[in-house]
Amino acid sequence: MVLFIVLSALLVIAAAMVLAGPLRGHSRQAAMAVGLSVPLLATGLYLLVGTPDGLDPGQREAPTSMEEAISLLEADLERDPLQGEGWRLLGRAYAELGRYADARDALGRAARLDPENPGVLTEHAEAIASVDPEAGFTAEARALLERALEIDPSHQRARLFLGIALRQADEPARAAETWEPLLGALGPQAASGLLQQINAARSDAGLEPLAAVPQSGDAPLSPHAVQVRVTLDPEFAAMVRLDPEAVVFVSARVPDGPPMPVAAQRRLVRDLPLQLTLDDSDAVMPTQALSAVDEVELVARISSSGTATPQDGDVTSPPVRISLPADGPVELVLGALR
Repeated sequence: MVLFIVLSALLVIAAAMVLAGPLRGHSRQAAMAVGLSVPLLATGLYLLVGTPDGLDPGQREAPTSMEEAISLLEADLERDPLQGEGWRLLGRAYAELGRYADARDALGRAARLDPENPGVLTEHAEAIASVDPEAGFTAEARALLERALEIDPSHQRARLFLGIALRQADEPARAAETWEPLLGALGPQAASGLLQQINAARSDAGLEPLAAVPQSGDAPLSPHAVQVRVTLDPEFAAMVRLDPEAVVFVSARVPDGPPMPVAAQRRLVRDLPLQLTLDDSDAVMPTQALSAVDEVELVARISSSGTATPQDGDVTSPPVRISLPADGPVELVLGALR
């Protein structure tokens, strides 16, 4: 029971951190930062705990900070140290606080308990490299990444990190070869950044450069892309005065599923009325893409706090549930009566 409450609290804390900043940055560095930290933490929590019944009344009060949640999780793992997923989540939480040596040790415990899980092996390798960034990926970390790809050749993070490890080991040809399968799986901007690294490695290896990937303006929309128009209800707009710098979140989530959206964008009130497209490049969690679901619920929300966590005082549009692919633009009206 303690584990459920701790994980739930970590999810709430992590969700606020994920969407507080712009969601549209698609540089390679930003994509890695999002892919390697909080979204995976949130995904793991939802997949692990679901919605338990009959919570112990003595355990209902959830921790209010990451440090408090970590303390409770540490105590729970001390009582039951065979919880592989618990060690994995503890390692991620340590990493969020910059406690990289602790993250390495916790993820090492998780890897020993689940040695055939490529995700755990990859996170352990990443944690090893984070302890001493100047040293990079050690032989131990590289072996973990190679094993992860043996188990699952399609594992993107393992492939990305193994390419970095090979580059650090002065094996540019193998690094380029390891990275190249990722080009077709990334969004156009991220793929363009990776292509630069691949061609730099190929040049060092005496190989010809690869052709350029399509630019974002030329690339087709990903499957199940949704056109959305967001407006203010005229009567509501006449009665209130909104801060033009207030944040507007437009998101799509799986109906009756986890509250974490599968795609989201962050805009400002001054942009209203606005038109946008939600597609796979707006994914919040790398394990869940818009193109992988058949139905979504769309909603727009003016955040009173500027964060992704809903608060009293937020202005939310009535949700619109649609099947994918959508037939046409979806209208979301902020301030409209439900």
